[in-house]
Amino acid sequence: MPLPPHNLLLLPLILLPLTFASPNANAMEGSETETLFSIMSSMSSDRDWRSYAPDPCSPGSSWPGIECKPGPNGRLHVTKLIFGTPPNPTCKASATFPSQIFDLPFLQSAHFFSCFKSKKTTLFFPRSSLSSPLQQLSLRANPSLIGAIPPQIAFLKSLQVLTLSQNHLHGEIPESISSLSSLIHLDLSYNSLNGRIPPQMGKMTGLIDLDLSYNSLTGLIPPSIGEMGSLQKLDLSSNSLWGSIPQSFGKLKMLTFLALSDNRLNGFPHIGLEKLQSLQYLIIDSNPMFTPLPPELGELPRLQELRLANSGYSGAIPRSFTRLRNLTTLSLGNNHLSGEIPQGLGGLSKMYHLNLSRNMLTGVVPFSDEFLRRLGRNLDLSGNPGLCLNGTGGLEGILGVGVCGKSSSSSSSDVEQPLDGSRKGASSLGDRMSYWGFGIVGFSAMYCLCLL
Repeated sequence: MPLPPHNLLLLPLILLPLTFASPNANAMEGSETETLFSIMSSMSSDRDWRSYAPDPCSPGSSWPGIECKPGPNGRLHVTKLIFGTPPNPTCKASATFPSQIFDLPFLQSAHFFSCFKSKKTTLFFPRSSLSSPLQQLSLRANPSLIGAIPPQIAFLKSLQVLTLSQNHLHGEIPESISSLSSLIHLDLSYNSLNGRIPPQMGKMTGLIDLDLSYNSLTGLIPPSIGEMGSLQKLDLSSNSLWGSIPQSFGKLKMLTFLALSDNRLNGFPHIGLEKLQSLQYLIIDSNPMFTPLPPELGELPRLQELRLANSGYSGAIPRSFTRLRNLTTLSLGNNHLSGEIPQGLGGLSKMYHLNLSRNMLTGVVPFSDEFLRRLGRNLDLSGNPGLCLNGTGGLEGILGVGVCGKSSSSSSSDVEQPLDGSRKGASSLGDRMSYWGFGIVGFSAMYCLCLL
């Protein structure tokens, strides 16, 4: 039945809402799309991005390496960009750091992995980054990323995660970085940063993870780091820091991982580290300590790894170490330790790696056959001519010590006969001093901060 003529006048009004309900009603605004096209064309030549998908956020045709979410106006906006390895867009040889990312009004995460490898580029934070909502910025493994970290990094007030690792950045850490009050993860490792650690960093009380390892930082460790009450991981290893470990570290109640290896540190605090009751990993190899081992370290009930090798420690191994029931790794090699091995070490049921090599330890090895076989080649007692085994089961060659009372053989392939306490001394000490060196120690990361 045809509509009356007067009803035909209402037809445009009925169809009007359908006109606005087109498939592109929630598409990105034109200025944001043009900014994204400009960034993509400068970074990647994987494809012609403009013709590949003119609407990058549309369902079913979104680009690799980007993530879009609806904003307050109902339109889709780019919230994450990832460049580097497939399936994400790879970076072309002429790519440089795109400061235009700070013009994307809803961008929360930007990641550049192994992007800048040919053309030299530097970090740049324009005034427009003051209004950026960016929460995560990660630039890793970019050999052509050079220059200093600009003080304008403080413009990024919303930043929670900052990773600038494995680049060629140099210069000092800017003091302004301490104003990033929202930051919880800061990784500046594997660069060529120099100068002192800014004391102002102690103001970053929300920081959970701080990694400044493998740089050329000098000076004392600022006591203000002890004010970072939320800190769980602290890695300052492989720098040129000197002085004592600050006593204020005793305030880091949440700390689970502490690495200070390969520096020039020369002392433990008299009171402090034993208060770190959450500590699981303590790694302080290769520092010129030249003191007795602190017995207070045996008061850390959750400790799993204790690495104090190559640091000139002297005296006996503290018996308090036998109370570390969660210990899996104890590395005390290449020190000047003397006396007998505490018998209780063999009762640590979780132990799987023990290195006491190149010391001046004496007496009978106090470990059961079960303990010796369980550790096998993960037990190193070599370089202690005063040690010997009672009943070996053929393990003496593996462990690097001889059998008690066994005569020495002229064959170089035989295990050297253990010496008694009166015969250990200058010759083995000379060997140890010639062996001395502050080598680079590698660490496996305890945490993977999964905030992406």
